[in-house]
Amino acid sequence: MADKIKYYAVKQGRAPGIYNTWFGPGGAEEQVRGWAGARYKRFASRAEASAWLGNLDNNKDAGADRPLKKSSSEARSDSFPENVIIYTDGSCRGNPGPGGYGIVITNRGKRKELSGGFRRTTNNRMELMACIVALETLKKPERIVLHSDSSYVVNGISKGWAKKWQANNWRRTSSEQAANADLWERLLRLCERHQVKIIWVRGHAGNPGNTRCDELALRAASGDNLAVDAGFEDESG
Repeated sequence: MADKIKYYAVKQGRAPGIYNTWFGPGGAEEQVRGWAGARYKRFASRAEASAWLGNLDNNKDAGADRPLKKSSSEARSDSFPENVIIYTDGSCRGNPGPGGYGIVITNRGKRKELSGGFRRTTNNRMELMACIVALETLKKPERIVLHSDSSYVVNGISKGWAKKWQANNWRRTSSEQAANADLWERLLRLCERHQVKIIWVRGHAGNPGNTRCDELALRAASGDNLAVDAGFEDESG
């Protein structure tokens, strides 16, 4: 049985209106990505979506031409025309404990989901692993926008923290070792191979990409025959 159509109402974004797809060219996600103050919501019916939009014309197709003022963040996004859109999430049942990661990749309109689980790991390691696996999946260098709800991951890359730790022989301070150096090393290499713009999204806030990744990660962490996270178990004993 086919999934029921969902309607995504975009009240503030590139092209406000009602969309029946989230990912891909012309989808709702494309209208809100990088837009400062974006407002959007998912509904089960077009009538509910129209009511929430309020003063927008219910019959006007989403994406119809209308004058829109670009935000500064959108202007930055326009200068980075991505080929690949990625959402990632990591989860851990206990910290440490059994963990998993979930990934949604949209590559030139084609969508792929990935997940995996480990018998003993941490939440931060699963957040990093999700990004690593997603980027390792790509066969050639790409321009990528990667979304994560992990401030640890986003700040580590966008604020240059991980590169600083690496340059300091993986120490945060003279007396403190940087955690998860094995995974940061892999992620930094991948970010050198690809052109990656990493964006923080609020977790558990109704973002469909983040929600789906969370579902995949939780399911993977609860699976059987979980893999060994050697980088963690060897260090922690």
